[in-house]
Amino acid sequence: MDLQNSAAPMTGGPDRAIPDERPESYVSPLVEFWLSFKRNRLALVGAGMLIVIGLIAVLAPVLAPYNPTAMNFKEILLRPGTQGHLLGTDDLGMDVLSRLIWGSRVSLSVAFMVIAVSLSIGIFVGSVAGYYGGWIDMVFMRLVDILYSFPFFILAISIMAVLGPSLRNVMIALAMVSWTGYARLLRGQFLALKEAEFVEGARAAGASDFRIITRYLLPNAVAPIIVQATLGMAGTILAASGLSFLGMGAQPPQPEWGAMLNTGREYMRTAPYLATYPGVAILLTSLAFNFVGDGLRDALDPRLKQ
Repeated sequence: MDLQNSAAPMTGGPDRAIPDERPESYVSPLVEFWLSFKRNRLALVGAGMLIVIGLIAVLAPVLAPYNPTAMNFKEILLRPGTQGHLLGTDDLGMDVLSRLIWGSRVSLSVAFMVIAVSLSIGIFVGSVAGYYGGWIDMVFMRLVDILYSFPFFILAISIMAVLGPSLRNVMIALAMVSWTGYARLLRGQFLALKEAEFVEGARAAGASDFRIITRYLLPNAVAPIIVQATLGMAGTILAASGLSFLGMGAQPPQPEWGAMLNTGREYMRTAPYLATYPGVAILLTSLAFNFVGDGLRDALDPRLKQ
């Protein structure tokens, strides 16, 4: 028998042979994620839509043909395509297209700020409650249960009634009621992971609680949080637009899609385009985030992989 030919492939040189443990068909996690994500055609469509909407928001000063808050009482309620106004003008003579473009920046900024704050609170509460358990878990989870007992939008309206109408207060109110979902989800992930062997090994090696949480537990629990945050963007845009529609959010003449809907509501018979355009913008943006969220769920959840 030829021992030299029958030996397993080795690497590392003649003095120190190390077996190559990586199979030839190895695929990096990033490539595997992309291959899973692109199977979902709607997710790709949503990602493309978000890229376009994001570019419009970033390039708003360049793309907007007019000042979005400039009033011209000689050009009130012009129909689309009239006198250089591609989408017409509103009841104060402001260009609808310019306000839509700048409204994308406002709506996306509100959504990102709300998600960032609520994620920070939810990650802190869920991590501490899930890792330590006991009375800390009981206190935090009872607070979550209390907030969950109120309808989301009604609670946001109640907070807005105390804070007063403004876009900043919309972000505060939505962040105050949005963090509970992230906290509960992360707590469940921590309860499932904190007794795992790699966590026990980190404890035996003398790792601090902070290091165990940030280095070992959070990276393994972040996938469902990313999915929920993406889906939460759509809900936040809808909620912020709803509050502005009710007059509690952005105040005229600030360009915001919900406030534009509120203005267009009064002209549904004479100028229906005033409500149609911002409504379509809200619809497409929310759909895009939902499509991407579904694609991320399919790509990141190992139970859904074939």
